[in-house]
Amino acid sequence: MEAIRTKIEVAGAGLRPVVGERQAVFEARDVSVFYGDQLAIDNVNIDIYQHLITAIIGPSGCGKSTFIRTLNRMTDLVPGARLSGQVRYRGIDLYGPGVDAVEVRRRIGMVFQKPNPFPKSIYDNVAYGLRILGMRNGLDERVERALRSAALWDEVKDRLGDTALGLSGGQQQRLCIARAIAVEPEVILFDEPASALDPISTSAIEDLMHELKRDYTLVIVTHNMQQAARVADMTAFFGLEVAPDESRRGVLVEYDETEKIFTNPSDKRTEDYITGRFG
Repeated sequence: MEAIRTKIEVAGAGLRPVVGERQAVFEARDVSVFYGDQLAIDNVNIDIYQHLITAIIGPSGCGKSTFIRTLNRMTDLVPGARLSGQVRYRGIDLYGPGVDAVEVRRRIGMVFQKPNPFPKSIYDNVAYGLRILGMRNGLDERVERALRSAALWDEVKDRLGDTALGLSGGQQQRLCIARAIAVEPEVILFDEPASALDPISTSAIEDLMHELKRDYTLVIVTHNMQQAARVADMTAFFGLEVAPDESRRGVLVEYDETEKIFTNPSDKRTEDYITGRFG
């Protein structure tokens, strides 16, 4: 695992800046994902930039969640799933020989659609990954720092021993974000993180994202185009293509700065989706 850490750290120096002075953290090249014989996403090419929020939008079934799961090798956990092409993280092929998937997922954390706290105390939820990874030095300080970063510390500091299942939905989601932050990732992936939350909690999560991008690179899948417009710096629109045999596959239609995607898209399919003509 140490060798993988070293390879990633050294590789970071050679990246090409693209958006202004930003560097590409991920470079996906000709990425296709299959579930058995079914092609889920086809030939995706995209760079994702450091310390920006990148939104992935598109109709149901177009492969948005499949794509972000390629970024931290969550696809490895799906029986029958296979990937072709290359996903490079700081110049390292994440699917190359010798790359440790556990270390990949530590560096590239994930927050899911439905809050999924463990049936443990608030403290133990945040400390869980730290203990598993052997990051036990200064455990109390690490837990507090993660809860502060997730804008939750002031709400829970006097009841860290209480069950996390007693928190509200919005608090549970911020706890899951704290749990992801605690192990010191560089990237956080969000798969529709606010779709199960009320508007007030959704607003809190969106505000938190703006704070987090100072320290992390964020990628968010969202079905809510207004949310993408509010939070994202860059937006990728995935569409559905229907093959002659009636099978469907997701394709990357357009990727650009969010303002351009929503006000002056280059592809008519993007415009049709943004304006509600389909999807």
